[in-house]
Amino acid sequence: MKIIPAIDILNGKCVRLTQGDYGKPTVYNQSPLEVALELEANGIQHVHVVDLDGAASQKIVNQRTLEQIATRTRLIVDFGGGIKSDADIQIALNSGATQVTLGSIAALDRETTLRWLEHYGPSKMILGADFKNGRIATSGWNETSSLELLPFILDYENEGIQSCICTDISKDGMMAGPSMDIYAKILQQTNVDLIASGGISSLSDIMALSNLGCFGAIVGKALYEGKIRLKDLRELC
Repeated sequence: MKIIPAIDILNGKCVRLTQGDYGKPTVYNQSPLEVALELEANGIQHVHVVDLDGAASQKIVNQRTLEQIATRTRLIVDFGGGIKSDADIQIALNSGATQVTLGSIAALDRETTLRWLEHYGPSKMILGADFKNGRIATSGWNETSSLELLPFILDYENEGIQSCICTDISKDGMMAGPSMDIYAKILQQTNVDLIASGGISSLSDIMALSNLGCFGAIVGKALYEGKIRLKDLRELC
């Protein structure tokens, strides 16, 4: 299973939110690049970079930071947040993202998402299935759609999506353990490469997700708060 630290960018800084609340950011480093370099030095190979400013607006905002991480490290970067137009997805890929995560756009504009999937191919696309109370959330988690989680994933799997990041917003930043029952249901009813996100608080959580059959796990606040040590992740990697 891939262990994927998250680098969330707000106002140019590396932060974490609690349950997606933009009003309560915790700043962990003024330089996301510095964080990326430290992760790489400890054997990490993949990172999940989120443009929180972009997610709450109508376009990518932190493309320069993405470009710095992609060009000054050898990390495999998946990037999300603010990808809402043809120009945005080109900016993300041209700035060095290996893959892009499509969240709000996948929920709000299926036609454009399918066009991108056909044009760029499934190896470049990750479905972002961020949910709250069983329904897909959009616009930086500020809005909740009428789309139900499992049918949403199944629909895009039928269209060719191979990978999916699934985040339980109620768990995000809470370090209270991941939503194992929900992930188990997704794994039972789909064949997507499932990347679990939200609530991971310990190495035992990571191992449980691996044993469940998850393709990857995104680690955020627990890493920055020292609940999970880079040394331990290095050994696992």
